[in-house]
Amino acid sequence: MAVLVGKKAPLFEADAVVNGGEFAEKFSLEQYIGKKHVIFFFYPLDFTFVCPTEILAFQEKAEEFDKRNVAIVGCSIDSKFSHWAWLNTPVDKGGIAGVKFPIVSDLSKTIAENYDVLAGEYDYNEEGEMEFEGEAVAYRGLFLIDKQGIVRHQVVNDQPLGRSVDEALRMVDALQYFEEHGEVCPADWHKGDDAMQATAEGVASYLGKKHAH
Repeated sequence: MAVLVGKKAPLFEADAVVNGGEFAEKFSLEQYIGKKHVIFFFYPLDFTFVCPTEILAFQEKAEEFDKRNVAIVGCSIDSKFSHWAWLNTPVDKGGIAGVKFPIVSDLSKTIAENYDVLAGEYDYNEEGEMEFEGEAVAYRGLFLIDKQGIVRHQVVNDQPLGRSVDEALRMVDALQYFEEHGEVCPADWHKGDDAMQATAEGVASYLGKKHAH
């Protein structure tokens, strides 16, 4: 598994569905560089079971991400037509109607490959024929990308394990606090908590206050 933290987020141009039902060609994360932070997340497949819970949870917190000037972008290996159909299926019928953030179609699986979240790989068998080993879908990868296009946080879950949208929001808060104040955020930090200077004295001061009786 590649660690992309500290590196440029792999860019791409791909089909996507935006605004809950509009097709967009050559959708790219490049449009956000210099303007917004980005939460870019992968999920395995449309019309499944854990995936809609995550996608709808991101939509429920969309206003909180928007307040922080953060774009949410989803991606799976399904076609844009599958995305469109799912977006036009009511929630009580297993759909994700009401979701407005972009959902990218990675039909070629190259985006998942470049982010190293594809749950399988191509290899040659004993007959010299190429075949795919594993599942040709993405793990639940999530990448927090800053305004310069650099990955600052990533987490990758196996398919049965749904992510925490609140944790993604917490990481946005931590990154933006650091960018604004230059102070680092300790364990379990939440917006409004004390941060600390990245020095021995700063750590000692923070721990002294935290554990004072």
